Amino acid sequence: MSAPEVHKQYDEGVSAFRRLIGDPGLRAAFAAEADGFFRRGAVGVWGEDGGLSPQHVEYYNAIYCKGAPVPSVLYWDLCAQVADYPGFQPPRFFAGLIEYDKRTGKKLARRFVDTFTLMLLLFAAVDNIVSEAEAAFVNRCANALTQMCDAAALPADKAVLDVGQFVTPGHETGREPAPVEAPAAPEEEPGVDQLLAQLDELCGLEKVKADVKSLINLAKVRKLREKEGLPVPPLSLHLVFMGNPGTGKTTVARLLAKIYHAIGVLSKGQLVEVDRSGLVAGFVGQTAIKTREAIEKALGGVLFIDEAYALTSRDTPNDFGSEAIETLLKGMEDHRDDLVVIVAGYTDLMDEFIHANPGLESRFNKYFVFEDYTGEQLFAIFQSLCQKNGYALDPQAEEFCRKSFAALYENRDENFGNGRDVRNLFEQAVARQADRLAALESPTKDQLMALTVEDVKDPAAGG
Repeated sequence: MSAPEVHKQYDEGVSAFRRLIGDPGLRAAFAAEADGFFRRGAVGVWGEDGGLSPQHVEYYNAIYCKGAPVPSVLYWDLCAQVADYPGFQPPRFFAGLIEYDKRTGKKLARRFVDTFTLMLLLFAAVDNIVSEAEAAFVNRCANALTQMCDAAALPADKAVLDVGQFVTPGHETGREPAPVEAPAAPEEEPGVDQLLAQLDELCGLEKVKADVKSLINLAKVRKLREKEGLPVPPLSLHLVFMGNPGTGKTTVARLLAKIYHAIGVLSKGQLVEVDRSGLVAGFVGQTAIKTREAIEKALGGVLFIDEAYALTSRDTPNDFGSEAIETLLKGMEDHRDDLVVIVAGYTDLMDEFIHANPGLESRFNKYFVFEDYTGEQLFAIFQSLCQKNGYALDPQAEEFCRKSFAALYENRDENFGNGRDVRNLFEQAVARQADRLAALESPTKDQLMALTVEDVKDPAAGG
């Protein structure tokens, strides 16, 4: 389960309950306390299994309702919260729910017990397992709230939610664990030739492709010289990617990470993508911890920092971006044999960024420039999306697209999105085609595949 999925389910469930509260004051009290209360519940659940991972930080930071403050806990802080968990304590607003039900005859308090139980089970299942220990903890908490309802003589019109039915098979007390299937054979990792073929398939970027291949040749020869015990000239594999959005910077970085792994330069070959928010925290000392966590996650692969120029700020001298840069530079030195850092962003701003710190200048001396796609290249990308997804342009639509993409390139401004614009236009065309075909009773296969001028033309644009 991903952190965005946890956030979506949590936000929808808690927000739906909040809308049921008719008393404005009680609704405000609930909104003020709910997120913190549920986060404490998550800490209690995770402490039952005693196996926190850095990914639990992402789940914790996903527990908030839309419009509420977004948490930014760090791994060490979350571990401390689990270690210091004081035990379950009912929220202050719950007593208010009970009094509200006694006045109005509603059943919000008991309904909240169900909502609370489901949310804790959601947190327990983030690792795809609800253990007996986690279920027992959820039961204890739910029972404490239920007893408060019973003590207030609130009526109950349905059975209490059975938490036991959510326990993952094989994790029940006193039962034999389910047989473990033999792990599937790992997929064969692509070789250098396959990865280079994927690079060549990318539209445009001819200069970048040549630069990548030259860099790979240098790295391969360097490894061969090491193997033969020959002196190895210094070689920095850290890179600066300069160009506008949508020009393929992340795609090339991901391929480069895999290629470095294939030739033995990196031990894993994964790409970890971050921006300023993934490195910089809001308090003194936390930025270094957050940046080190990103570096640890990227070890053996490539740390890709998008819009890296946001780390330097001339307007706010006390900004923590400089702390992130210093921590990054130290990490690059400490792990120089198994970490590659790629910084990316707009051409002019990246040039200013590199020259803002002498340490950056010395470590980043290779620049790859990603040019904007031409009109013909934009059209080629659009055609490729059509082919991969089972669509075909009719002749009139093809002519219209060629002219439209040529005009898009010629009239581009600071909002020009290159490949991102093409993907957006493709998705819009597919949506318009779906609206058009919905009026047909039984569209044929050819009709399902065909994109017409009506589909690719934006009605709002006119013409």
